[in-house]
Amino acid sequence: GPGCDTCCVFLHTCRSVYDDQPNAHKKFMEKLDGCIRNHDKEIEKMCNFHHQGFVDAITELLKVRTDAEKLKVQVTDTNQRFQDAGKEMIIQTEDIIRCRIQQRNITTVVEKLQLCLPVLEMYSKLREQMSAKRYYSALKTMEQLEKVYFPRVSQYRFCQLMIENLPKLREDIKEISMSDLKDFLESIRKHSDKIGETAMKQAQQQKIFSVALQKQNNVKFGKNMYINNDRIPEERKEIVLKHVLEEEDENEEEVLSVQDLVDFSPVYRCLHIYSVLGDEETFENYYRKQRKKQARLVLQPQSSMHETVDGYRRYFTQIVGFFVVEDHILHVTQGLVTRAYTDELWNMALSKIIAVLRAHSSYCTDPDLVLELKNLIVIFADTLQGYGFPVNRLFDLLFEIRDQYNEILLKKWAGVFRDIFEEDNYSPIPAISEEEYKIVISKFPFQDPDLEKQSFPKKFPMSQSVPHIYIQVKEFIYASLKFSESLHRSSTEIDDMLRKSTNLLLTRTLSSCLLNLIKKPHIGLTELVQIIINTTHLEQACKYLEDFITNITNISQETVHTTRLYGLSTFKDARHAAEGEIYTKLNQKIDEFVQLADYDWTLSEPDGRASGYLMDLINFLRSIFQVFTHLPGKVAQTACMSACQHLSTSLMQMLLDSELKQISMGAVQQFNLDVIQCELFASSEPVPGFQGDTLQLAFIDLRQLLDLFMVWDWSTYLADYGQPASKYLRVNPNTALTLLEKMKDTSKKNNIFAQFRKNDRDKQKLIETVVKQLRSLVNGMSQHT
Repeated sequence: GPGCDTCCVFLHTCRSVYDDQPNAHKKFMEKLDGCIRNHDKEIEKMCNFHHQGFVDAITELLKVRTDAEKLKVQVTDTNQRFQDAGKEMIIQTEDIIRCRIQQRNITTVVEKLQLCLPVLEMYSKLREQMSAKRYYSALKTMEQLEKVYFPRVSQYRFCQLMIENLPKLREDIKEISMSDLKDFLESIRKHSDKIGETAMKQAQQQKIFSVALQKQNNVKFGKNMYINNDRIPEERKEIVLKHVLEEEDENEEEVLSVQDLVDFSPVYRCLHIYSVLGDEETFENYYRKQRKKQARLVLQPQSSMHETVDGYRRYFTQIVGFFVVEDHILHVTQGLVTRAYTDELWNMALSKIIAVLRAHSSYCTDPDLVLELKNLIVIFADTLQGYGFPVNRLFDLLFEIRDQYNEILLKKWAGVFRDIFEEDNYSPIPAISEEEYKIVISKFPFQDPDLEKQSFPKKFPMSQSVPHIYIQVKEFIYASLKFSESLHRSSTEIDDMLRKSTNLLLTRTLSSCLLNLIKKPHIGLTELVQIIINTTHLEQACKYLEDFITNITNISQETVHTTRLYGLSTFKDARHAAEGEIYTKLNQKIDEFVQLADYDWTLSEPDGRASGYLMDLINFLRSIFQVFTHLPGKVAQTACMSACQHLSTSLMQMLLDSELKQISMGAVQQFNLDVIQCELFASSEPVPGFQGDTLQLAFIDLRQLLDLFMVWDWSTYLADYGQPASKYLRVNPNTALTLLEKMKDTSKKNNIFAQFRKNDRDKQKLIETVVKQLRSLVNGMSQHT
């Protein structure tokens, strides 16, 4: 009915009011008032127009007034009831309106939050990544925020704050990543030696088994062979192989890779971060600059590095660690370091390394230290070669160090040889039993069927120094071989090295020691004889040393370019020096005896027997020449001939001494007795091998001179002088004149009354005549000359 329509209009009006803006009520009331006034005007016009009708209507209204009152009461009652009933609905309507506004607002907020939530989640993720130090991921997140998410919510203030904060975060990431890189560089600088040690162990283990097999196959030590009792023991090889395999098993679990020792993630992160930030060049320049500084520090050795092998090992491991890291960076990063950069850095480092090693190795005087240095250089070179670095210059340096090593060995063995010579008794080695005999021949390759047939006790011809020298030469070869191992050289080259170094030992060191020994004052004739015998046996042993080297290297001596040992010339020179020293000392000994001569040159009659000093001298020579029986025949014969000639010359000089002014005939006769004893000694063949009276010819000058004076056969001498068949062919006129003048002066002094005896006067005249003729002869010779 009309009431319901009214209620609907009322509700619609109320909803319009509540759904409108906050001032809608006031505007509604104003519009309502305007409408009322308009309606009032229209009503007034209408009333004026319809006044009669109005009156009629009023009349009718008055008629219905009663009904109107009733209606009013009813309407009032109805309105009150409606108002009472509408209050609860108004309250519920207001709640509904408020809920719908809230629901709309919530929907709007949800929509906006759904738009902003991914941005906030990404920003939260960015914060988490920053906290977790995942800076590369954080930069990627920033890139997504800027390109995808921020444009969606750019109108909000929080988005602007985020946008403004991103550059600061990027700078923080750059600083943090650079700080991490600095920590990484400091860490690898501290751990370079450990990295290098690990890399060198790995390189060493890669070769260790093949080296063991090589030793087992006798490339280095030979295989169960004998070279005249020089056996190279098989047990030694087995022990070496077993030791190598055990060491490999022990180290297999210990050796770690470079990645296990170093965390390279700071480098990767920093490189990626700078790449994302578009500043990769700055990072590369900084990294290379810092690594070059570290390279210079690593290459700077300690001043005491040459004193211990640990100093060299630490130096090498640090360098290896440095370049292993660079090689890893080269292969796992793109562009941070290049092959050209690492090659340039390595060439710079290699020049410095070679200069350092050349300088410090020159201070080394211990061969064991030099050998350990060589092994370290080989491992160092092999390790870096495995990483692609050229190491030929290092092996060239090893050849320089090898020469130095050989020089150190030569100095060491010079001391060894000197000690052997000092401890030698220079007596033949006695062998009381067969066991002692076998001990000697096990040390030295001696073969003598005649000696083997002799019964015990017996003696070897050489002294104790010979087997000791032979053993030490072999030890030198082993020591020299140790340096030649692992040099990546062929067996032929190693064979050549061994032979050349052995030649240096023989021709320089041993030869020098022998010559110095021969020149020592305390070395007598007996010792010199033994030295000559020793050098003979050492010379014969050289062929066994050559076989020994051949057995080690498996290079046949018949090879065209095989170097021969110079032991033959070495020991021959030493033997010649010893022989010369024997001649010298023998002559000195003769001089000592001759100096004991005490002739009475004015003696009127001889004693009838030879002088005591001369008999002692002859007895001495007999005993010495008995010792010479062990010498080679020519040496003993030369020594004997030299001694007789020197004795003859000394006796002749004694007669012709300028300080000797007068000689009597009795003194000449006494002197003749001594010469006769010398001739008897020469004819007794003190040394076998002389033919006929060869040794007696040493005294022929004295004999003819004395015969001339004893027989006084001047007419024959003067008549036959210059004739090949002259009886006094060896008598020089000058020598005869000198001696005759000394006898003339004696005759004048001792024969004051000779002028009163006819015989004496005739003799004096004869002497004067002979003197004149001799002078004339001497002068003629001078003019002819």
